[in-house]
Amino acid sequence: MSDDDPVSELRTAATKLDAYREDVETVGRDELRRLATTYRDVERILDRFEERATDPDDFQGYIEFRETLTDRLESAPADIRHGEAFIQANDALTTAVTSSLSSSDFERARTLLADVRADVELLESLQDAEDAYRSKRRAVQSAKTELESRIDRLERIEELGRADIDAPVSELRTPIERYNEVVTEAFERFRRESSARDVVDWLSTAELFPLVGMPSPPPRLESYLHTADVGDEPLSKLVEYTEYSRSKLDHYVDSPQEFDAAVKTNSQFLHRVDGEPLTVSWPPAPASTVRWRARELVSVVGRFASESVVSEARSVRRLVDRTDYERLREAAIAREELTDDQREKLRRGVISDELSSVRDEYEHVVSCLDAHPPLGD
Repeated sequence: MSDDDPVSELRTAATKLDAYREDVETVGRDELRRLATTYRDVERILDRFEERATDPDDFQGYIEFRETLTDRLESAPADIRHGEAFIQANDALTTAVTSSLSSSDFERARTLLADVRADVELLESLQDAEDAYRSKRRAVQSAKTELESRIDRLERIEELGRADIDAPVSELRTPIERYNEVVTEAFERFRRESSARDVVDWLSTAELFPLVGMPSPPPRLESYLHTADVGDEPLSKLVEYTEYSRSKLDHYVDSPQEFDAAVKTNSQFLHRVDGEPLTVSWPPAPASTVRWRARELVSVVGRFASESVVSEARSVRRLVDRTDYERLREAAIAREELTDDQREKLRRGVISDELSSVRDEYEHVVSCLDAHPPLGD
């Protein structure tokens, strides 16, 4: 890795953090926190009242300044670090005559608090170093996540590279594509020629076969189609009616209001009802998935399609009984996923070399994270 990579930056941040920690611990973090609180309050008081306290015409401003500063210093711990510096700064700003207090007095008071300010800045530097450490560690953690993704991708390419790319995958693809074609056509015919009531009833039955994945009909739509005469119309006609105005719809349905409530509100569902869930994906799923899903497809498709379509579904189911099913499936996946460039890199061993390099880099990053744990808050 280069000197400006996340690991190097985290190590640098850790070194700085350790140095600041050592300086702070020499004094004590709690002691410095008490000191910082008092110093910041005093600093704000000086900034807030300097203009008024040095104005010879604003004696009340001077009084308020003195009371505010005195109250704050008296509330500070008796053993506060640099206590003498606070006393000297307070003395520098004490006068009985307002006209004798000037900006130079405020400057002198700030100078007398220089050692206090240095300690406070040390604590602030430690806090900045802790923030930087956290930020750099997050960057290394992100690098770890990215390397994990790269390893997963390269391992996947290597896995695909082991497939028999020249295997006769058409022996799986042809029957699957043939089934997909005939079942899609059959469902479109069923959707086009059957009543909406019959289609919705079929969808309700299909719910008993969850691996098929057909959408469930909305209960209100299903109930309406069972009682309304318009349920005898095909889905396409119902979809057409959803575009009609109430006055025009009155000529086609008994109650336009009921139709709108049950059908129009579900027009998107009606548009989405198609045969896609009945198809088998390519490349196909593992044998165990296809076996059980195909069994359900045979049952579901048989409720609306001809025996010839069901026969094609059975042909798909029988594919998983082949002893070479997984070999052909892996070859199909490899053909779909591997690019020509990846195949060439596999042939030349480039992927293997890259994977080895990325794994080494990953171990380097993990080692760095282990050596530099999260900070306790």
